Amino acid sequence: MFDAFSPHLLLLLAVVLFIAGCVRGFSGFGAGMIFIPVATAFILPSTAAATFLFIDSIVTLPLLVRAVRRCEWPTVIPAVLGSVIFVHLGAWLLGNTDILVLRWAIFAIVACLLLLLISGWRYHKPPAAPVSFATGGVSGVLGGISQVSAPPVVAMWLSSSKDPEVVRANLIVFFALASVGTFVAYTLNGFFTREVFTLLVIAVPVYGLAIYAGARSFRNANPQVYRKIAYALIALAALTSMPALDTLFR
Repeated sequence: MFDAFSPHLLLLLAVVLFIAGCVRGFSGFGAGMIFIPVATAFILPSTAAATFLFIDSIVTLPLLVRAVRRCEWPTVIPAVLGSVIFVHLGAWLLGNTDILVLRWAIFAIVACLLLLLISGWRYHKPPAAPVSFATGGVSGVLGGISQVSAPPVVAMWLSSSKDPEVVRANLIVFFALASVGTFVAYTLNGFFTREVFTLLVIAVPVYGLAIYAGARSFRNANPQVYRKIAYALIALAALTSMPALDTLFR
C-alpha cells in the first residue's frame, strides 16, 4: 500500500487516468471502469469517485459541444430522466442490501448485455421513450450501487444500426446530463474534500490531454473497430464488478 499522496501513488494514478481518458475520448464512455477499481485500492472510494466525477464532467465539456449536435435527443432525454431518478434507488440499495448479492447481480446483468450484443442482435428502430427511460433507470441504479452505469445505455445504442459517431454523441450527452444528479448527491454527502481538490491539480491536465488524444483517434476509427472496443470495455466492466476477482482488481 502506498502512502497517501506519495509521488509513487500520484504517478500511478496519473498513468491509469491517462489510459482511462484516452478510452473516454475515443469511445464516449469507459473511463470510470478503468480508473475507479485501481484508485479505490489506494484511496477512499468517495475520494476516487468525487475526483473522477469532477474531472470527467469538466474536462469533457469540449466533447459535449460537438455531441449535442449529433445526439438523438428523443432517446437521450428519457434515459437521462430515468438515470437521475433511479440513481437514488441504487444509493438506497447500497445502504440496505447485501453488497455481495448486489455485485453478483450487476455482473449477471452486464454479462447478459454483452452476450446480447455479441450475438449480432440489432434493434433497427429508435428506442421508444419508455424503453429509453427504463434503460436509463437501470443505468442509474447500477451507478448508484457501484459506479458501473454505462453498460445498459451502451447496449441500447450499440444494438441499433446507428453510426458510431451518433452512438458516441448519445453517450457523451447522457453522461454529462446524468452527472448533474450525482453532483448534487456527492455535495450533500460531503464528498468534495480537500483531498479531492489536491488530486485535481494533477488530474485535470493529465485527463484533458488524454481526452484530446482519444478524441483524435476516434476520427480515424471504422465502425467495426469502435464496436469491438466498446464490447471489450463492457467485458471489463463485468470483470471488475465480479466478486470472485476481487484479489485482482481491489
